[in-house]
Formats: sequence, C-alpha cells, structure tokens
Amino acid sequence: STQSTGEGLVHICGVTSHGSATLAAEPEHPGLPGDLCFDADFECGNLDSATRISEHEFDIRIRPDTNNKRHSLWFYFRVRNTSPGQLAIFNITNFSKTRSLYREGMAPVVRSTSRPQWSRLPSRHSYYYKCPKSKRYCLSFLFGFDQEQDEYWFAYCYPYSYTQLQETLANLERKHPEFLERHLLCRTVQQRRLDLVVITDPSSPETHKPEVFITARVHPGESAASHMCHGLLQFLCGDSEEAQLLRSRVVFKIIPMLNPDGVFLGNYRCNALGFDLNREWASSDWSAPTIAAARQLLLDDAVNNRVDFFIDMHSHSTGLNAFMLCNATDGSS
Repeated sequence: STQSTGEGLVHICGVTSHGSATLAAEPEHPGLPGDLCFDADFECGNLDSATRISEHEFDIRIRPDTNNKRHSLWFYFRVRNTSPGQLAIFNITNFSKTRSLYREGMAPVVRSTSRPQWSRLPSRHSYYYKCPKSKRYCLSFLFGFDQEQDEYWFAYCYPYSYTQLQETLANLERKHPEFLERHLLCRTVQQRRLDLVVITDPSSPETHKPEVFITARVHPGESAASHMCHGLLQFLCGDSEEAQLLRSRVVFKIIPMLNPDGVFLGNYRCNALGFDLNREWASSDWSAPTIAAARQLLLDDAVNNRVDFFIDMHSHSTGLNAFMLCNATDGSS
C-alpha cells in the first residue's frame, strides 16, 4: 500500500491480523531515491503505518500488541530507497504510556547494511512530548541518511530476538556439555520452544546444593532483560574463578525467554493470545503454557526446599539505572 500527503511517495508494508508483519507486494516502480519505503517484514518487527506529512517529515504508528490494543510501545522498522544527505524527521505518534526514559536522555537505536552494529542516536536529536493535535505522547527524532544502497533499521531500544537466543543456547550447549544442560519445558501457542538451561558442576553432589531459579523476558518489549540474561549465561559458563566456584556450590536453573511468541511478533507486553503473561501465574495452561510450565517446575523444586533464590529479570520503561524489588522477610513493608 502507499500513503502520501506530501511530495514524493511512501511505500508501506502490510500487517496481518494475528500481528506478525508481512511484506506487501513490492511496487513495480518504487520511485526515485529519496522516495522512502518502510516495512517491518522481519522477526520482532513492529510498524502499523507511515504517513508523509511534509517533504522531510513522517508520522509513524506502532502496531498494538497482538489481540490486545491497550499496549503500543515497542517499534522496530526498516527504511529503504534513501538518498545520500537526505534528512528525515520521524514522529512516533501513538505511545500507550505517558512517562518514558526518552525524557531522561534515552534515544532510539539504529543500524544499517554497512554498519550492522546497533548504535544509539544522539539524545539531542530526540524529543518526547505531548502532541497538541492528538493529545497523546509522541517521540520525534531526526536522522540523516548517508548511503543510497543501504537499508536502515530503527528500534525502540536494542533488540534481542528469539532466533538470537536459540543460536546462543545452541552454541553454549555445544561448548559446555560438561556442566550445561538444555531442556525443552514446553511449546508455546505458536509452537516455539520454552528452554530451560541448567548450569552446575556435576562433580559435586547436586542434592546438597541450593538452587537459584532465574526467568527473563516475560514482557517482549523489555529487550534489556534478554541482554542481562545473555550476560549472565556467558558469565556462568566462563572460566573465571567466581564462575567455577558458583558452579561447584549452586544449581542455576534459567528460563531465558518466558514469552517467545510475543518477542517474535514484535509485541510490547503480551503473548500471541493478547495476555500479559506476568498477570497469568494463576491461569490455565491453554492461555499461558509457558507460565504454567515454569510455575510447575518452580513449585516442584520448592517442595523439596531446593529453591534458595528466585530472580525474574525485567527492564523498566521509566526507571533509571538498575534496581531490585524484593520480598520482605521480617514482616516489614
């Protein structure tokens, strides 16, 4: 489809009803360089529409979560058919939250064909404000394209995909069979893997070791949680004295991605059925099979008094730095 309200053309991909982005038929004549073409035809992609409102300015709408229109925060889209030296202002117009770390200096991230590593845009080129026209909070950022043949990707923050996790786990499983086990706990609604990683030194009796149970990425748009969990896995599988000591004394059970479907679909908070899985710990198996499997494993281990510590990794859309929310053990608030 094509939308244009100013000079030139904007080519937009289609989005299927179940939430995953699929590319519409390519235009036979995409136009001259500078007639930007937008799409989200890749894993974790999220783009609902792009409309050109002036020569250099584009309004971008986020696709709400699959089967749940309440949540729209994560965006991840590609821009092609650029012209060297072309400037563009992108307005993300339909955030579902009012507060944001974009007010505190955070900025979107970008990569391109010739520069495949993600980098953050300068914060001085990014503005988060309440739009007087729509009365909703918007993000506007400026970008200058420099390569005609490049494709450019823009995202809310650094992505971490389901496929990236599968590659990471396969690599760790291959490198460290002596102390790492990988198990399939269950399949998601869309038949993706829910992986459990067990890390411990088998030369010391496991029955006498405390267990640390760790989960991450229950909310798909909180990609920083996956980066934290990735770093933890790399550390625990490393050769440092600390890692070796931990493996000898502790059993680590890690579920690195509780919501694989939501991550794959480019949702912010929900799974493929539109449920916020962090509110489904008491729900039935059909609506949240990954949560049911994790809960059962945790309860089984707790019966044997093995769970010493439970950590659920998130990332916060408004909280600065790193922090922990902990249960009180002495009755105090």
